[in-house]
Amino acid sequence: MTTTTGSMITFRRPDGQELQGYLATPDKPDGAPAVVVIQEWWGLNDQIRGVANRLAQSGYLALVPDLYRGKSTVEEEEAHHLMDGLDFGDAASQDIVGAIGYLKERASRVAVMGYCMGGALTLLSLCQSPDVSAGVVFYGYPPLEYIDASKIKAPVLGHWATQDAAFPIANVDTLESKLRDANVDVQFHRYLAHHAFTNETAVGSRRIAITQYDPVWSQLAWDRTLTFFGRTLWAK
Repeated sequence: MTTTTGSMITFRRPDGQELQGYLATPDKPDGAPAVVVIQEWWGLNDQIRGVANRLAQSGYLALVPDLYRGKSTVEEEEAHHLMDGLDFGDAASQDIVGAIGYLKERASRVAVMGYCMGGALTLLSLCQSPDVSAGVVFYGYPPLEYIDASKIKAPVLGHWATQDAAFPIANVDTLESKLRDANVDVQFHRYLAHHAFTNETAVGSRRIAITQYDPVWSQLAWDRTLTFFGRTLWAK
């Protein structure tokens, strides 16, 4: 297995403002594809850094933009407050586009991947960034009318929980149809699971009522994601 080094870096948004993010680097970064990883509503915490580190261990550059500007929490009420205070349009068009631009200077192919709130932002950012090579969404979507599917040019992989109380599975069916009608290369997987089923901290006293980690489905979703990145990010 490759080793991983990670550190906080600073990059610029399209409007010139500076933003920090956590960058995980594989031991052989030359020629490596890259992934922007977008946080859940908890913020840039150890768990989402761990996702970036796992990607780096698999050979990818991975950057987590700090959307909350240094804030994070383990409390549900505070997480809701932080998410409500986030300008989703600005995050998608500036923070995430800036992170994509930073990685584009270092990699020929860049993907965007996000969880929960980050899944919704992944879909919004794919509408803003036609030069992205792939998108992976874990159990999160914005109001569907905010998605202009005609602007999504990248293949999209989605992982969804059929028992998700936060993002009803019926809307996933509508989203899938919307993307297919716009000729998006889309592949959705559905799991008999609850929200946040790939978050290993959603256990015991740390979990909130609607979440439940499932190690079996989590591993399957991860394997499918790496297979998808293998198809979309590595030069043929």
